[in-house]
Amino acid sequence: MDEIVTGVGVVDKAVALLRAVEGGARTLHDLVAVTGLSRPTAHRLAAALVQHGLLRRDDDHRYLPGLRLIALGRAASQTLPLADAARVPLQRLRDATGESAQLYVRDGEGRVCVAVAESPHGLRTIVPLGAVLDLHRGSAGRVLLGDAATLAQGWAESVAEREPGVASVSAPVLQDGRVVAAVSVSGPVDRTGREPGQRYAAAVIAAARAVETAAGLR
Repeated sequence: MDEIVTGVGVVDKAVALLRAVEGGARTLHDLVAVTGLSRPTAHRLAAALVQHGLLRRDDDHRYLPGLRLIALGRAASQTLPLADAARVPLQRLRDATGESAQLYVRDGEGRVCVAVAESPHGLRTIVPLGAVLDLHRGSAGRVLLGDAATLAQGWAESVAEREPGVASVSAPVLQDGRVVAAVSVSGPVDRTGREPGQRYAAAVIAAARAVETAAGLR
């Protein structure tokens, strides 16, 4: 797990625990293994996070994301008009391609999925709303980093770069020539092919322009 260090030790450790449960339920042993924290520290902080509603425990005493995070996530999304503006364009992109569509924004050295329209296929790419992904892997990351070649072309593609067997195509959402978000479509390489840009670039670019229009950026 990538580690973000702010220098505020207790905060960094608590966030490490929260990130550890992004992928599902974890035992205390799992939390220690994933975060590198000592068992007493992990137990103490996890218990405090449970008290605050940021973690919860299931019937098997495993730790899960707390229900308080739902309200926090809703509040965060309501302060990001781009997420609401992207809802219909992402749905149309999903319908046009048959693959999952996402909107990402940059957050420090990561990228956060702030809107998603999932593919109807049983085998599909699933990026949970609120997921924080590596900024330096994947087509959306290159878009958000403002890669010159990507911006000149208008889109970027990646194949098995962030995750084996997954390909994606992304395009920038612009405001006054500045990249403010990335629209992405992703799916299994078996369906997208190893040159997904040839199939999806035009639709992804059109979705990015639609987001700009819906958000009043152009």
